[in-house]
Amino acid sequence: MIDTPTSPITSGLPLFFVITVTAIKQGYEDWLRHKADNEVNGAPVYVVRSGGLVKTRSKNIRVGDIVRIAKDETFPADLVLLSSDRVDGSCHVTTASLDGETNLKTHVAVPETAVLQSVANLDTLVAVVECQQPEADLYRFIGRITISQQIEEIVQPLGPESLLLRGARLKNTKEIFGVAVYTGMETKMALNYKSKSQKRSAVEKSMNSFLIIYLIILLFEAVLSTILKYAWQAEKKWDEPWYNQKTEHERNSSKILRFISDFLAFLVLYNFIIPISLYVTVEMQKFLGSFFIGWDLDLYHEETNQRAQVNTSDLNEELGQVEYVFTDKTGTLTENEMQFRECSINGIKYQEINGKLVPEGLTEDSPDGFRQSLMKEEELFLKAVCLCHTVQISADQTDGISDGHWHANGIASQLEYYASSPDEKALVEAASRVGVVFTGTNREGMEVKSLGKPERYKLLHVLEFDPNRKRMSVIVESPLGEKLLFTKGAESSILPHSRGGEIDKTRIHVDEFALKGLRTLCVAYRRFTTEEYREVERRLHEARTALQQREEQLANVFNFIEKDLELLGATGVEDKLQDKVQETIEALRLAGIKVWVLTGDKHETAVSVSLSCGHFHRTMNILELVQHKSDSTCAEQLRQLARRIKDDHVIQHGLVVDGTSLSLALREHEKLFMEVCKNCSAVLCCRMAPLQKAKVVRLLKTSPEKPITLAIGDGANDVSMIQEAHVGIGIMGKEGRQAVRNSDYAIARFKFLSKLLLVHGHFYYIRIATLVQYFFYKNVCFITPQFLYQFFCLFSQQTLYDSVYLTLYNICFTSLPVLMYSLFEQHVHPHVLQSKPTLYRDISKNALLGFKPFLYWTILGFSHAFVFFYGSYLLMGEDTSLLGNGQMFGNWTFGTLIFTVLVITVTVKMALETHFWAWINHFVTWGSIVFYFIFSLFYGGIIWPFLHTQDMYFVFVQLLSSGSAWFAIIIIVVTCLFVDVVKKVLCRHLQPTNTEKAQLTETSSGINCLDSMCCFSDGETACASVRRMLEQLMGRCSPTRVNRSWSSSDPYYTNDRTILTLSTMDSPTC
Repeated sequence: MIDTPTSPITSGLPLFFVITVTAIKQGYEDWLRHKADNEVNGAPVYVVRSGGLVKTRSKNIRVGDIVRIAKDETFPADLVLLSSDRVDGSCHVTTASLDGETNLKTHVAVPETAVLQSVANLDTLVAVVECQQPEADLYRFIGRITISQQIEEIVQPLGPESLLLRGARLKNTKEIFGVAVYTGMETKMALNYKSKSQKRSAVEKSMNSFLIIYLIILLFEAVLSTILKYAWQAEKKWDEPWYNQKTEHERNSSKILRFISDFLAFLVLYNFIIPISLYVTVEMQKFLGSFFIGWDLDLYHEETNQRAQVNTSDLNEELGQVEYVFTDKTGTLTENEMQFRECSINGIKYQEINGKLVPEGLTEDSPDGFRQSLMKEEELFLKAVCLCHTVQISADQTDGISDGHWHANGIASQLEYYASSPDEKALVEAASRVGVVFTGTNREGMEVKSLGKPERYKLLHVLEFDPNRKRMSVIVESPLGEKLLFTKGAESSILPHSRGGEIDKTRIHVDEFALKGLRTLCVAYRRFTTEEYREVERRLHEARTALQQREEQLANVFNFIEKDLELLGATGVEDKLQDKVQETIEALRLAGIKVWVLTGDKHETAVSVSLSCGHFHRTMNILELVQHKSDSTCAEQLRQLARRIKDDHVIQHGLVVDGTSLSLALREHEKLFMEVCKNCSAVLCCRMAPLQKAKVVRLLKTSPEKPITLAIGDGANDVSMIQEAHVGIGIMGKEGRQAVRNSDYAIARFKFLSKLLLVHGHFYYIRIATLVQYFFYKNVCFITPQFLYQFFCLFSQQTLYDSVYLTLYNICFTSLPVLMYSLFEQHVHPHVLQSKPTLYRDISKNALLGFKPFLYWTILGFSHAFVFFYGSYLLMGEDTSLLGNGQMFGNWTFGTLIFTVLVITVTVKMALETHFWAWINHFVTWGSIVFYFIFSLFYGGIIWPFLHTQDMYFVFVQLLSSGSAWFAIIIIVVTCLFVDVVKKVLCRHLQPTNTEKAQLTETSSGINCLDSMCCFSDGETACASVRRMLEQLMGRCSPTRVNRSWSSSDPYYTNDRTILTLSTMDSPTC
C-alpha cells in the first residue's frame, strides 16, 4: 500500500476534466462530419423495380439496379447509360467535381437499349454487363453488354462514352436511365479518394517532444529524491527518530518494495510538473478560436452569401507554418468563364469590336473597319468554328428557334449554349455575334446561319479529342455535296500537319496570343475526293468495331485522316481569373511560400494561365519535362534541367511537368526530380490524375526537410490532394461540395487564402506557441519549490502546498489569463501583417517552439522557482518572528507565502507577454490575483464542516497580517521579473526582429482605436449591431470617431471589415 502524499481527487480531477472536455470537442466535430456524410448517403434516388419506380436512398443502390436520374441531379453510382429522353440515346453531363471541367460531355447509349425509354420496357430488359475490375482512371472503361432479344444475343462494346461517373451531374437532358456497375467505395470517384488520416499539427508534435523532456525531468527528480532519502536514512538517527518509531511490519518489509513505493510516492508528489491541463486549454483555444475565421467579414463572399467554414479546429496554428501551397487551376485560380478576345484568319489578326470582326490596326469607324459581308476566308473560318465542336443548344430553345430569333442584320439573339469545352462555347458565341450562328443539330445534321442565310451540313463522323492528338475533328457534307474535314486543336498538333495557308504568320500570331495569357487554338480544314472519303469511312468502321486494341487502331486512323490540312487561322480566348489571384500569389511568394499549380488541364492552357495569374513571371526561365515515354529519356532530361539550373542560378526558374513524365520521374528518379523542383521558384504540373496530385503532395511532405504543405481545390478531383496535405482547403465553387466536405477549412475565393494564412495563421501560431511555452514555465515554477522543500524535510514526501491549492492552481488561479491571451492576442495589427507578408517568415519553421525558446522558458521557470523558494526561506528560515505577538510562521505559512508569490509572478509574466489589451484581458489578469486572495481568505478563514482536516485554517489571514510578508512578496516578484524585462528591452533595441520593427512602426503611426471594429471607410456597415456591441464591451471608441478617412498613402487595406481584429487606432485618423 503506497502512502500517497496527495489525495486521489487532487491528482485525478484535472485529468478527468481534460479527458471530458477533449471528448466533447472531438465528438462535436465528428458529429458535424457524420451529418455531412448522411446528406450524401441519404440522398433520394429512384430505381426500376417490378415495373415501376421505387424511391430509395443512394446508399441502398446495388450493382445491377436500373436508376433514373433527372436533369441537374448528381449520379449516385457509376452507371452504364441505357437510354435517355432523346431518340439517339445521348445525354450531356458535367464532370466538374471529378476532373475540374465544368463543361458538357456527351455520352451515348448502345442502339439496342436507347429505344427503351419507358419504365415498363426497361423492366423487361434482359442483359448482362461485363466490365473490368474497378480502377481509379476516370477516362478508361472497357466492357461489353450482351442483350438477349427473343432467340438471339446481341453483343455491343462499352467504352468511356457509355459510363456516367458518380459525382458527375446531368445537364441539358430531361432524364436518363442507367444500370449501376460500380457502387460505394468501388466507384471511380471513391477510388481517387485517399483514406483520411488524423492530421496532427507541428505544434502538437512539439508539445509531445516537450512532454517527453519534462517526463524525463520528473523521473530524474523522483529517482534523485528516492536515492537521497535512503542516503539520508543511512544514519540511524534519521532512519528511525524517537518521535517517529517504525512498526514491526515496516521494519520487516522488503527494501526493494519500499524503494519502489517511495519512488512512486515522489512521482505523485512531483507529477504536477506535467501540465495535464495544457491539453484542455489548447483544445478550448482551438475550438473557440476557430469561430473567428467564420466571423471574419473579410472572408465573407457577398455574391454567393458564403462565409469561411472550419471543419476541424485542430490545425489552426498550422496555417501559420505553411511552406508549400498546392493549388488546382480550374475553378480555384480561374472563374472557368471564357471570353473571346482575338483571332487570326489567313495571316491577318482580328479583334471583336461591338459584335464585328475588325482587322488589327483599324477601328469600327475606319472606312475598311466594318463590312456588311464577310470575305470567303473569314466565312469559312467562322463556319469551321461553328461546325467543329460538341456544343449543344438548351433543350428549351431548340424547339423554338425561328426567324423571330434574328435581328435585322441577321445576327442571332441570345441562344443558351452548352459545350464540352469552355473554349468551344466562347468561340461559338463569338461567331454568332459576328454573323455566323450555329442553330442546333438534328437527325439530319448541323444547322448554321451565315448572316441570316440558313445552311445545313450533314454530320458524318466526329473524331473525338484526346490528349495525345491534342485536337478534335468533324467530317461533314456541305449543302453542295462536298465532304469536308474541319479540325481544331493546339498549334503543336495542327501546324505540323498543315501543308497550306499562312502557316508562318499564324505561328507568330499564336505566340503573341500566348504572351497575352490567352488560350490558343488553331483551325484547319481538308476537302476529300470521293475515293479518299470512301477509304476514310472504311478504315473508321474497321477501327470502331474492333474488340482488340481499339484505341490504338482509332489513333492510327485519326492520324491518317488529319493530314494535308489547309490552315484557316487561330483563336485567342481568355480564361477569366478570379479577383486578386495575382496579388495573392505574390503575397504568398513574399511570405516565403512556394506555390505549385496541379491541374488536369492541357499543357498549353495551364502555362497560359500560370503566366496570366503571376505564378510564372515573364522574366522567369521556363523549364519543361513533358511528353516522355521512357525512363531513359526522362532521366536524361532531368539531368539536363539540373545542369541548366546550376549554370543559371542567378535567374528564377519555373518547371512544367505533365502527368506521364511525372509518373516516370517518381518511379526511378525521385531524388533528382525533387532536387530540380526545389531549385525552381514555381512548379506547374499539368494533365494530372487525382491520385497523382496526392502523390506529389506526399513527395514534398515526406522529403528530408519535412515542409508543411497546404492543398487548395474546389472539385472532387482535388479531394485526395486536400486529404494528403497537412492543411486542406476547399473552395466553395461551382464544382459541387466534395472538396468542402473533405477539407479542413473552406473559403469562397482563392484571394481569401492571403488573409487566412498571413493574418489568422500568424495570430493562431503566436498565441498557441506562447500558450504552450507559458504552461511549461508556470508548472516548473509551481513544482520545483516542492522538490527543493524535500531537502529540508528529510525527503519525507511532505507536501509544500495544501491539496486545494494543488488542485486549483491550473484550473482556476492561472488558467484564464493565458486562455484570453490565446484567444485575443494581436502582437501586430492585422493590416500590417497583410501589407507586409515578409513578417510571415519570422514564425516559419516552428520558430517559437524550437529548442532555444523552449530552453529559455524552462531555465526561466527554474530560476524563478529558486527565487521563490530561497527568497521566502531567507525571510523565514532562521526562526525569525514576523508576527507582533512573537509567534513564528509554520510549515503551511511558508508554503502559502511561496504559493502567493508564485501566483502573482506567473500572472504578471503573462501580462508582460500581452501586447493587445482589451477589457477582458484586464478583467481576467488582475481578477485572477484578486480571486486568489479572496478565495484564500474564505477557505482559511472559516471552519468548513465537510472537510476532515483543515490545515490552512487562519494561515492566510495570519500571513497577510505581517508587513514583512507583504514586503517579501513585492521584493520577490520584482526580482523575478526585473531580469526578464531588462532582457526584453535590450533584445528589442539591439537586435530587433522584423516583427518588433513592425510593432515600432505601428506605434509611431498611432494605431490605437478599434479600427476593424468601429472605424469604417463608409461609416455604417452591415455588421453595425456587432460593432456596437463590441464597442460597448471594449470601451475604446466613441461615436464621434466612427468614420475614418483613408489617404492615398495609407499602407493599410481600406476594405478590411473583419470582426476578428480588436486592434486600436489613434483618434485623429478616425
